[in-house]
Amino acid sequence: MPDLTKKTEPVTGPRVPAAPASLAVEPDKGVGSLGGTVGKPRSLWSDAWYDLRRNPLFVFSAVIIALLMVMVAWPGLFTSASPRYGDLTNHYLQEPELTHFFAPEWLGYDGQGRSIYARVVYGARASVLVGVSVTLLVTVFGGLVGMLAGYFGGILDSLLSRVIDTFAGIPFLLGAMVVLSVFDVRTVWIVTLALAFLGWTQVARVARGSVISVKGADYVQAARALGAGTRRILLRHVLPNAVAPVIVVATIALGGYIAAEATLSYLGIGLSEPTVSWGGDVSRGKDQLRNAPFVLLSPAVMVSITVLAFIMLGDAVRNALDPKLR
Repeated sequence: MPDLTKKTEPVTGPRVPAAPASLAVEPDKGVGSLGGTVGKPRSLWSDAWYDLRRNPLFVFSAVIIALLMVMVAWPGLFTSASPRYGDLTNHYLQEPELTHFFAPEWLGYDGQGRSIYARVVYGARASVLVGVSVTLLVTVFGGLVGMLAGYFGGILDSLLSRVIDTFAGIPFLLGAMVVLSVFDVRTVWIVTLALAFLGWTQVARVARGSVISVKGADYVQAARALGAGTRRILLRHVLPNAVAPVIVVATIALGGYIAAEATLSYLGIGLSEPTVSWGGDVSRGKDQLRNAPFVLLSPAVMVSITVLAFIMLGDAVRNALDPKLR
């Protein structure tokens, strides 16, 4: 039997050089993918904001939308001309003076002697206000209906789903035309309510599917097992984790609502005078399309730029919030 009390000589070998101090890692910190230390884990929203700030598509669309919002809130900063004042004697279909930047004659005058540039500036208020208001209404109402249907399921889900299918089966623009034809004077709020009345179904469907995928998560089951009430579970656990797809759909749809308002105004069933809107100016400009196309061109370009900006913003938000697209 070997003598276990005998002292064993240590085994010596080549010395391994110590790691440089720049590569040493502290026990309580890790190394990130970019070589920096990793602190507190970031949430979905902080990750999304991190990606959005580095997305040129988001920056470009956000700048355009910010300018539009300033134009909506303070149109007097962009022009001192009145959008309703017309001078047929001196300015009937006067051609644009493209070198006179931001002057009343910059984009020319329409068939009633009114400054097209002033009407483009003031027309942003009605068009954007309709789009934003409709988006807020359909997001709140459609999100609530979808959340209730997806969380409770059963008979309530079947009933609300049939209601959603019924409204979704109504053609959006045709239904809005029928509703708006009842009113002699169509203000911003009447048009907003008419569009929201028929446009909430897409948000409701997305919210329902998102809530169904979230309500079976472990943290929801744990909250329920700990005795959390339905209201607390919905507001603290389900809603924050199911709202991302709804935000994406609502952002993209906002541009569609602006286009819908312009379409209805072009058809003569949207905003009525004296409200200044891009769609109404496009409708009146079609009569001078052959001899003065600039009357129609300016408001039409503004509608296209605005719709495109919100669609690009929605695409950027979707790419940032969807982990599959990272």
